[in-house]
Amino acid sequence: MLNFFYNSNLFNWIEKLIKFINSIFFVLLLISLSFALIFSPPDYLQGDSVRIMYVHVPSSWIGLASFTFLAISSILSFIFKIKNLKLIIKSIAPIGLMFTCISIVTGSIWGRPTWGTFWVWDARLTSMLILALFYIIIIAIHKYIYDEEKANKISSIIASVGLINIPIIKYSVEWWSTLHQPASIKIMGNTTIHSSMLMPLLLMFFVLILYCALIFLMKYKTEIIRIKKKNLKRL
Repeated sequence: MLNFFYNSNLFNWIEKLIKFINSIFFVLLLISLSFALIFSPPDYLQGDSVRIMYVHVPSSWIGLASFTFLAISSILSFIFKIKNLKLIIKSIAPIGLMFTCISIVTGSIWGRPTWGTFWVWDARLTSMLILALFYIIIIAIHKYIYDEEKANKISSIIASVGLINIPIIKYSVEWWSTLHQPASIKIMGNTTIHSSMLMPLLLMFFVLILYCALIFLMKYKTEIIRIKKKNLKRL
């Protein structure tokens, strides 16, 4: 099965996707930042500090979505022994950790003028910190346990346990009394954020998704090359 992922056609497609994303990324980033930093209005209560939202919120979404995808892939890989999913897991984990950390840091910076402090052991903040720890553990398992089967088994268990934390993060502001504000954007329900702020937010989310795709493709390609070289040494 892995031979399919080693063929030149796949590498050509990856290279083309990387070049395409690179060709449009910086233009879209410039447009998104212009709307986020210049054209969008300041908040009537928070002033210009609300602009941190345009990085903080998409980073939080990506951190949560990445771990959800990672955990489901880990479970499927463990049950069905799909080797390609193992490469995807190893490729996406660092991306999820990076954006979870960005979410925590930007949230702390945003919290200073809003709450008067950089950090409180709020339910949302604490559960996001726990999410980062799950990412770190999974990355460490794949890095320091050389038996791949054992590493995949342990990481699948850790990811399955970590999956429980995702709904806790999502509904923490509803289940407990927290400083963190409730969600302003709802798929099932009324979105309370004004369109002048919603559009820049969605633009930034799209640009960061493109960045994730770029990093993922580069990491995924590296993992394939690493395994190919490992298999060649065995011959």
